[in-house]
Order: sequence, then C-alpha cells, then structure tokens
Amino acid sequence: MINTRLLALKVCGNRDNVLDVALLKPDYMGFIFYKPSPRYVGHNFVMPELPKEIKKVGVFVNEEIAVISKLVYDHKLDYVQLHGRESVEDCRSLKQLGIGVIKVFSIDSTFDFDSTIPYETIVDFFLFDTKGKFHGGNAVPFDWNLLEGYNQKIPFFLGGGLTIQNIAEVKSLSRMNLYGIDVNSGVEDSPGNKSISRIQAVQKIQYSKF
Repeated sequence: MINTRLLALKVCGNRDNVLDVALLKPDYMGFIFYKPSPRYVGHNFVMPELPKEIKKVGVFVNEEIAVISKLVYDHKLDYVQLHGRESVEDCRSLKQLGIGVIKVFSIDSTFDFDSTIPYETIVDFFLFDTKGKFHGGNAVPFDWNLLEGYNQKIPFFLGGGLTIQNIAEVKSLSRMNLYGIDVNSGVEDSPGNKSISRIQAVQKIQYSKF
C-alpha cells in the first residue's frame, strides 16, 4: 500500500483567529467542544462562515449524543471527532445524522490495535494521537513504529506533537493507509491562537516533501 498523494491537512484547536487560519484553506479545521480543554471554544461560540472546501470538525470527549447532535446542527459541522470512550453504537448514532465520524485512539506502547476493529464498519477515519495528560494537544509524538501493528483497513490521521521540525518525517509512513496529518499545539502561539506562519511552513513542507 503506497501513499503517493498529498496528505490532507487538519488544523485542530481553532478559536481565536479562525478566519485567519481559514484563509490558508486547510482541508479540515477542528473546533473543541470539551470544556476542560484549554482550547475549548466557549459556550457562546459562533461558527464564522468558512470556505465550502474546508470541512468543519467538532471535537468531543465522552459527550452525550443529544448534546453533540445539537452542536452539529447549530454549527453545521461536517464531522465529529471523538476522543473519549465512545462506543460503536455511539458512533453509529452520530453517523445516522448524516455526518462523518473520526474516532480517536491514544497510542502508547501498551495499545492494542485490535480495539479499533469493531469500529471499522462505522467510522470514516481513525485518528492516532499520543496518550498523555490531555485528550489531544499533548505536544509529544508517539513512537510511529507502533503503527506497524495496525491492519491499515481504515484510513487514518496522524496526530500528536507534529511540528515543522518533524513533520517531513511523516513520509516514512507512506506505505501505510495514512490519510492526513493533524496539527494543533505545534502550530500555535498560545492555546486556541494559531500561528499563521507555522501553518504556512507546514504547508510548504507538505507540498515539497510528501
């Protein structure tokens, strides 16, 4: 399995300068609806009008399906990204809303990739992130060699500590079913405030290296 196309770019944890990021036209923009997160968008968040080609992703952690459904409707989300202990049935219920589902798994040396198998017939993508203190945004990459244990059936986003210093190394995963890269803390000046210059640098590496 050889990945010869340009990887999708997802910029997650947007809040303070959403329209500035949107001008760069990443493929996906993530918005965190998890209150304990330092990148939580806030109770009164209003989704600005974004270019149609940018997919809006709502990020949730162990949230009630009814709450997620309302936020999907209110903000016209294209995808939900689930960082908690959401079940296959939870994913199926959300899929029935007519939106995409990204299921996140936090990876360390003890992770059993067989736990992803029950979700294969439901989700659109997996996202493999670093297991750490936070549900994402831990600013540390995991050992990508662990991905050799994944069966590659569902395309996945790679997250966890991606920066302009290490992102070119993602090309080492070209034979895997890698769909896109997910950047967050590595491209921001402060939580929720993205660095436009760092995102542009990522895009430059992305176009020249992948």
